[in-house]
Amino acid sequence: MIDSHSAMITSILIGNPGNKRTLGWQQALRSQGQRSALELSYARLLHAIRAGETLPEVLDSMYRRSQHKQSREAVGITAIRRSRVTAPGLLSDYKWIASQPVLLRLDAPGENAAVERGLIALGAVDAVNAHDDSLLPLAAHTNQGDLTYTAARRLEGQYGRILYPAQWFRGYCRLLAWLHAQVEQYLPQAQWMNAPAEIALMFDKRACSLHLHAAGIAVPATLSQTAATYTPIRSYAELRQQMEAQRVHRVFVKLFCGSAASGVIAYQYQPRTGAEIAMTTIGKEQIGGETIFYNSGRLIRYTETADIEQLVDWVAGEGMHVERWVSKASLDGQAYDVRQLVCREQAGHAVLRLSRTPITNLHLRNKRLLLAEAGLSQAIYASIRSTAQHALAAFPDSFCAGLDVLVPRSGKEPLIMDVNPFGDLLYRVQHEGLGTYEWELSRWLEQWRKEMTDVD
Repeated sequence: MIDSHSAMITSILIGNPGNKRTLGWQQALRSQGQRSALELSYARLLHAIRAGETLPEVLDSMYRRSQHKQSREAVGITAIRRSRVTAPGLLSDYKWIASQPVLLRLDAPGENAAVERGLIALGAVDAVNAHDDSLLPLAAHTNQGDLTYTAARRLEGQYGRILYPAQWFRGYCRLLAWLHAQVEQYLPQAQWMNAPAEIALMFDKRACSLHLHAAGIAVPATLSQTAATYTPIRSYAELRQQMEAQRVHRVFVKLFCGSAASGVIAYQYQPRTGAEIAMTTIGKEQIGGETIFYNSGRLIRYTETADIEQLVDWVAGEGMHVERWVSKASLDGQAYDVRQLVCREQAGHAVLRLSRTPITNLHLRNKRLLLAEAGLSQAIYASIRSTAQHALAAFPDSFCAGLDVLVPRSGKEPLIMDVNPFGDLLYRVQHEGLGTYEWELSRWLEQWRKEMTDVD
């Protein structure tokens, strides 16, 4: 938020310091002439929860460290050693922060093995100081997880392995619930860029699809839910039973909390011959008598029933979202969908993702094309933007998100495949002359300045 005297933002950035997301947001602040955000790491939050600390204590610790670093840079380490400079106490620090209108930005918790282990531990049945599942969507249908708190913290890193995703998600929702409660109690004047409850809702593909459908937003039809209820499909056998009963021969099976094509299976079978094919990034391997599943970084084609059953049973055990297969529109012989960034009511940056395979994610080295360069008709262009804008409006406490929009080959209205609260990391694309983070920040500043003017 903005101090009316200095026109500067007091902001707290929650993420993994030093990665491309946090660096990008800090650069955006500098480009707008703003001071850097206080970075609050996920690792520090996990420690605070374990230790039973409060948010003021955490903020004070981070603030003191920041002040000490600035003092060292300003006067040099020798001068500090000779001086009697002391860091402000908890009360004054917290009082200052609590007196400011504060912007809170939550960024993605990924790309950090220690944080991944910590969140899995936080999702354990015997987790320390963390049993608040109030922000966990579809809690009754989310695997409790059988890894203990201690075992989770001792997990060894295995590159690419998909580790206990349902337990990880439960842990992340518990961290979000802790943050939400602490902010309500200690920083009631603060404003979230995206509210923790809605981040959790967006993250769960099953709950997000239900929410969007109930709000009148077009989404791919599913096999397991209506606008009001969700009935899980718990195995390959149940999936085949549902497909045969509904005369559906092609579906997308998705890990309910996966991202970047992790845990996605494009599955089809031929009803006359019984032949079946599963295209997925999930690889599997036997290690020490245990089957492990990992992100291969490429598409793998499975045709043996035993392999496909093992894959689907694993995804189902963690929690899966099953969508009817909707054929995508094509461009230059390649199927495409669109990642569209929306901030409040305005659609901004957009990237087409093109592929000759059913899965278009850019992590798989698929082709990308700027929406403005694709040569789509104005009608299609407008419908993509409008669909994404209406979808984000279904999340009134969220300012921005990246929405994946499917344009059906049939010519029907676009569908929302996914709402990604952290889907704003788009490279080499500008809107109104700005990168994604700079544009988001400028839009937020514009809105806040208007609110300040209205108040005055």
